[in-house]
Amino acid sequence: MDVIAPPCRLVVLGQGYVGLPVTIRAVEAGYDVVGFDVDKSRIDRLKRAASFVDDVSDRDLRTALDTARFHPTDDESALEGFDVAVVSVPTPLRDGAPDLGCVRDAALALSRHVRPGCTVVLESTTYPGTTEDEFVPLLESAGPWKAGRDFHVGYSPERIDPGNQRWTFRTTPKVVSGIDPQSLDAVATFYRSLVDQVVEVPGPREAELAKLLENTFRHVNIALVNELAVLGHELGVDVWSVIEAAATKPFGFMPFRPGPGVGGHCLPIDPSYLSWQVRRTLGRPFRFVEIANDVNDHMPDHVVHRITARLNRDRKAVNGSRILLLGLAYKPNSGDARQSPAISVARHLADQGAELRAVDPFIEPQQVPPGVTLVETTPDELAAADLVVVLTDHDALDWELIGGFATRVFDTRNRLGGHGAERL
Repeated sequence: MDVIAPPCRLVVLGQGYVGLPVTIRAVEAGYDVVGFDVDKSRIDRLKRAASFVDDVSDRDLRTALDTARFHPTDDESALEGFDVAVVSVPTPLRDGAPDLGCVRDAALALSRHVRPGCTVVLESTTYPGTTEDEFVPLLESAGPWKAGRDFHVGYSPERIDPGNQRWTFRTTPKVVSGIDPQSLDAVATFYRSLVDQVVEVPGPREAELAKLLENTFRHVNIALVNELAVLGHELGVDVWSVIEAAATKPFGFMPFRPGPGVGGHCLPIDPSYLSWQVRRTLGRPFRFVEIANDVNDHMPDHVVHRITARLNRDRKAVNGSRILLLGLAYKPNSGDARQSPAISVARHLADQGAELRAVDPFIEPQQVPPGVTLVETTPDELAAADLVVVLTDHDALDWELIGGFATRVFDTRNRLGGHGAERL
């Protein structure tokens, strides 16, 4: 099958960190794109070319809008007549179980508009079996058309890494699947028009599990080095030097580095989908995931413990101490604060009465937790702090200035290289 020839009518349900980059790339490729989201305030911002996503600039939005082929809307009737639909809606955890409410709502909305020959792709992260067992029946629920016989359905896991300039939506290999060979062909053909490389897998379950494996692998290995950092400190061993030494081995080792915890939508959540599905289906625990969750979930507590101990050595309590936090986002060079361990650390310290200031050039003011004041990195702020805590090492921060004026530093990222700083 040849690559789809735009202008083809594409609808993207969900205009967040995953859906919006897909939308903008599709407009660039010549598609006529409906960007659908139930959040009216988000749609209003898109119409004003005011981005809320790291990987899409205001200029990108303005360029897309100026083509007259980008149509942000919260009106379900705009889904009518689509050729391809991509579903990229949230799949959070609720009380330890996956919440597919948004996926189900999206499928039901599309069910009223599916037609022969169209293609529907689920991108939202989920557990194996979701596409075929839950998504497809809902797509078929409102009319006579059947998936496979009349229209195509597939699953293609999102691999968006917010703020990553090298591996973007376009340059990251795209795993694709279909419920049958014809669906796989249709899904692969669509994505070949948008990305540099498409990777076909046997079916949706393999694609769904591949996504969970990717993030579980990272989650487990981060937990390993996080626990090593906790134990190494108690043993008097420099874990950062240990990791760098091990990383010189040219085979059989991949370096991961400790930090204050894990954040974003993926690592704190995705492995739990897999653990939940294993326990529900097989009746036994996925022990690696559960141990990793326990280690990573408690890293903010460990960081607060270390901060408390550092202040105690100066005969200071957390209560009343002036603490400057460097970075609140969950990862460097991004404004994404979803599930950020830095936010958890800030809340714990605020609860104990610390006077908190924070520097983060990327984060939105509404994401700053109560009790924290956003400030600039100045010599006076650095010198006035009873303790400077490095939580997210944005490249945009002036690290030379920080190293020169901060006299008491606790560095959870090893950004300052240990020079005058106590490291995690």
